[in-house]
Amino acid sequence: MAAPGRCGVELVRAGLKVWQLGPHAVREWVAPFRSLLGCQRRCVSSVGAATFSDPRLASASRHYGQGSAMDHFVGVSQPENSLTSCAPAVSMYRDEQNLLLVQPPDMPENPRVLRVVLLGAPNAGKSTLSNQLLGRNVFPVSKKVHTTRCQALGVITEKESQVILLDTPGIISPVKQKRHHLELSLLEDPWKSMESADLVLVLVDVSDKWTRNQLSPQVLQCLTQFSQVPSILVLNKVDCLKQKSILLELTAALTEGVVNGKKLNIRQAFRPCPDTRCPRPAAKDLNTQSEKNARKIGWPNFQEIFMLSALSQEDVKTLKQYLLAQAQPGSWEFHSGVLTSQTPEEICTNKIREKLLEYLPQEVPYNVQQKTVVWEEGPSGELIIHQNLLVPKESHMRILIGEKGHLISQIAQEVGCDLMDIFLCDIQIRLSVKLLK
Repeated sequence: MAAPGRCGVELVRAGLKVWQLGPHAVREWVAPFRSLLGCQRRCVSSVGAATFSDPRLASASRHYGQGSAMDHFVGVSQPENSLTSCAPAVSMYRDEQNLLLVQPPDMPENPRVLRVVLLGAPNAGKSTLSNQLLGRNVFPVSKKVHTTRCQALGVITEKESQVILLDTPGIISPVKQKRHHLELSLLEDPWKSMESADLVLVLVDVSDKWTRNQLSPQVLQCLTQFSQVPSILVLNKVDCLKQKSILLELTAALTEGVVNGKKLNIRQAFRPCPDTRCPRPAAKDLNTQSEKNARKIGWPNFQEIFMLSALSQEDVKTLKQYLLAQAQPGSWEFHSGVLTSQTPEEICTNKIREKLLEYLPQEVPYNVQQKTVVWEEGPSGELIIHQNLLVPKESHMRILIGEKGHLISQIAQEVGCDLMDIFLCDIQIRLSVKLLK
C-alpha cells in the first residue's frame, strides 16, 4: 500500500550511464540513475548515483527520518496528518533497529496481544495481505512462487492492542523441497510458527481455478496437528472472479459446510440450471462424489470467513479491525515503534529480489546472488546503497541488464521508491551486475 505522501508524486527524470570495468574475465554493468520525487532537485556528489528525495521527508534528526521507529522510541511528536500516523517507519540503521527491538514495550494499562500466523499455498497473497495490514510494504511480493523464503515478523500496534503477524513461506511438501533444492526454511518455518500462534489465517487464492477447490494436504495436515489453534478462512483475490456464485461453492468445499460449529445453508443460493449440460454440485457423478468425500479437502473448524482482495484498503481494514478485536489480555512483545523484526539490509535485499522475480523470466531470478557492498549515510543524511547482483551466465547478465540498460534501471528505480517509503529518508542506490566466476 503506497504511503499517502506518495500520491500524485511523479518520477521526473532518470539518467543512465553504462560502463565496463576490468578485463574480459570480469564484466560489470552498473545501473546508476537519478530520479527525483516531488518537484525538488538535489545535488549528489557521487557520480552515477540514484537518488530519491522528497521535500515532505524533512526530519527532526539527520539520523532517522520523520516517523521512524526511533522517533517513536525517543518521543518525537508526530502531527496527526503526518505520513506515518498509522504505521511507523523502519530505521535505516541496523543498530537502531536492534536497539528498538530489545526495548521494553511501552504498554498501556490494559494491554492486549494476538499472534497471527498467515498460512497458505505459495503465491496465495500472504505477503501482500501482511503489507496492507501493516501499512508499509516491508515484505517482498511477486507473482512468482517462493518469494518469501523464511518467516518474517510484522507488528500492528493500535491503542491497547498489539497484533503480531507471522508471514510464512508458502507451505510445501518435503518432496517439492528436495526436488527443487529449496531452502529448508520453506519446509520448516510454517510449522514452527504454529507453535506460538493464537490465531491462524488460511489464505486461498480464488483466482486460481486449479488449486482453489481444496486446501492443500500440507495446510490440512498443519491445521490438524494444531487443531487447538483457532482458525479463519480468507478467500483472497475475489475481485478477479466474474461469477461471484463460485465463492459459495468454494466456501462449501473448503469448510465442509461447517463454520463456527454451524452448518451452512447455501442451497437456495444455487439456481437450477435449465441445461442438463451444466450440472449443479449436487448433480455430480456419485462415484466421483464418493471419492471426494473419502479424500479430505476442507476444514470444518473455521471460526470465520473473510472474502476480500488484499489490494483493497477497505476489505483489509475490516479484517484488521477483526484481528485487533481478537487480541486477548496479555503483555506486549514489542515497543509500539516496531514495525518489523527484519534488519534494514534484509528489507533492501528482499525488495531487490522482489523486482528480480517480477521482471526476470523463468529460473533466471532464482540464480541471482546478492551482495551488499555499501550501506552508509551520505553527507546530506541520505542512505547510500550499493549492491552487486552476481549471475552465473552471460546470457542471464544480458537479460538482467535489458536493452540499453532499461530493465536494471527500472528495477533500481522501483526499489528506491519502495525503500524511501519504508525508511522515510532520501535514498541513493546503485545496482551492479557481475558475472559470477
